[in-house]
Amino acid sequence: MIHLPLRRHLVGPIRLAFTLLGLPHTVWTSGVRPAVSCPSSYPFPTSKTISAVNTSYCRRSSTMPSSAGSHVKSRCPQYPGSNIKRLSVPDDKVDWTQKWPEYEPVSYTAPSVLNNPAWADPDIGSFSPKFNTVDGAVDRTSFEGSYKVENGKPLNPCGRTGVAGRGLLGRWGPNHAADPIVTRWKVDVKGAKVHHSASKKPVLQFVSIKRKDCGEWAIPGGMVDPGEQVSLTLQREFSEEALNSLSSSPEERAKIHQRITNLFKSSGFMVYKGYVDDPRNTDNSWMETVAVNFHDDLGNSVSELPLEAGDDAGQVQWVDLDSSFPLYANHSHFLEIVAKERKAHW
Repeated sequence: MIHLPLRRHLVGPIRLAFTLLGLPHTVWTSGVRPAVSCPSSYPFPTSKTISAVNTSYCRRSSTMPSSAGSHVKSRCPQYPGSNIKRLSVPDDKVDWTQKWPEYEPVSYTAPSVLNNPAWADPDIGSFSPKFNTVDGAVDRTSFEGSYKVENGKPLNPCGRTGVAGRGLLGRWGPNHAADPIVTRWKVDVKGAKVHHSASKKPVLQFVSIKRKDCGEWAIPGGMVDPGEQVSLTLQREFSEEALNSLSSSPEERAKIHQRITNLFKSSGFMVYKGYVDDPRNTDNSWMETVAVNFHDDLGNSVSELPLEAGDDAGQVQWVDLDSSFPLYANHSHFLEIVAKERKAHW
């Protein structure tokens, strides 16, 4: 039986004060509504710089005795980037506690993962990972608590997905990502905050990238490297994806590093931390993410740096926070939480 100690109830948003990596943050665990449909196929890349796709988490309700309500994209009929068909998992059979002796999903791990890139684990049998703990440099713990291991393989804490193996994901068990949300106030030529004509609230802007894989605007983000602190991942991914620091000269890189360091060492606002309902998830590998908002309140930090898209982004620009702006997956929900926290227009 799988124990889900972090059941989140949708009665209302709960804010918990705690510290992440020595920095003061605030967590807002509001209910994230999953998408009601998902693509039959999707051109996802397999590099370690893939960011989280959707932001739903495991949850139970009194009317649904399974995790099905947050397990939508993880049951897409066709596994992304392949011709693999998932075994159809009905809502009442998602939870591992529901007996289903006939359940025999196809096992699939993408060739790009089986080629043993640096960001991927070897296949089970050739090594013995230590699950539910920090295994050498690789963090195999889950934000959802302890997960079950069966026949040497970890089981998705949100239930059955209709496909076993690792799919496009490198790690057995949780694959940790980090999503930095960098914001500033929109100002006029005199430096005064711009207020929205309808809400009368000040307008926030955030750094958004246009993903090359699907052409949608999104929050920059990527995978946490082994042994890397999440705070460093947030800073690294933002620098690489939004400022293209890898192509900068040593002098420019030093300037960028100093500005980014000053912003990212400030108190951030923890927007989300948990399981991700992602079409790449399988029974044995799944996405989890940490999303943190770093706000350039005075506009004298990253606001003054020219934005330049990195290799994983087609375009990058400051975008006004507004509910009407279409974004990749559930990234708009992250920004809605940020807007409420900053008392800004949404």
